[in-house]
Amino acid sequence: MTEDIAEKLKSVTAASNIHTDEDMGKHTTFRAGGKADVYVTPQSIREATDIVRLLLANEVSYTVMGNGSNLLVSDKGYRGCIVSMLDAAGDIKVCDNVISAGAGAMLSKVANAAYENALTGMEFASGIPGSLGGAVVMNAGAYGGEMKDIITSVTMFDCMTGDTVILSTDEMRFGYRTSIAKEHSYVVLEAQLEFARGDRSEIKLRMEDFAQRRKDRQPLEFPSAGSTFKRPEGHFAGKLIEDAGLGGYSVGGAQVSEKHCGFVINKGGARADDIIELINYVREKVYNTSGIMLEPEVVILRDPARG
Repeated sequence: MTEDIAEKLKSVTAASNIHTDEDMGKHTTFRAGGKADVYVTPQSIREATDIVRLLLANEVSYTVMGNGSNLLVSDKGYRGCIVSMLDAAGDIKVCDNVISAGAGAMLSKVANAAYENALTGMEFASGIPGSLGGAVVMNAGAYGGEMKDIITSVTMFDCMTGDTVILSTDEMRFGYRTSIAKEHSYVVLEAQLEFARGDRSEIKLRMEDFAQRRKDRQPLEFPSAGSTFKRPEGHFAGKLIEDAGLGGYSVGGAQVSEKHCGFVINKGGARADDIIELINYVREKVYNTSGIMLEPEVVILRDPARG
């Protein structure tokens, strides 16, 4: 299958964009994980949609990813094709108080474009190490802000119909770490964001304040996927984990951060299986001590054919 689909992909993108048996630890912020049969890096939105159409037509399993900051691939690998949007849709355009950006644009770059144009409202996202597409899918948020607060419309490819659709904020059905894009067969291509005018110096101060808070409270010196668990209603995941006595608990090279228990980190040489085992242990232990079952925020990609 690998050679066959890699050959077919050459009809829609250059051979240099197609990689077989690709180590996904190189493409995720956990710096761990197995290999994908095929990893492809389309260079435009047209290429990306053509690739998805080709994969659908050939009944090939696929996953679309951005910066890999919320993804972990099983050590057994992924039997299918992973499509990276980073090179396909990284454009950022500013017009008055509106920014249009491609799914592959890094949030930090979009936030910086807002700052440079004295637009306020995206300071909360300036330190999130993800792409815009991923942030849209999961309605990323921090420090009281969420993507739904600034998004006015999202352009997506509907994998069921093969059409390109534009949905408004209301139609996106944004919720806590979810959206219609997560539930439906959509690939985010672009988003339009609207801001209020602000003072550049004040915007800069807020960005610096959030950056310092992250540095002080989060284990940024180690590979991770950010907050590993969703926040349970009325609680904080990190506090529940700390109260369960799990700060510093390790499985292989994976560890519950002592600096912030809400983070599972790669302390060094962690395998994906170490991280997955630790996540499962933390969930079990917290449930036993609090009665609350934590839900992972990180997406764990397992292939049914490999387990």
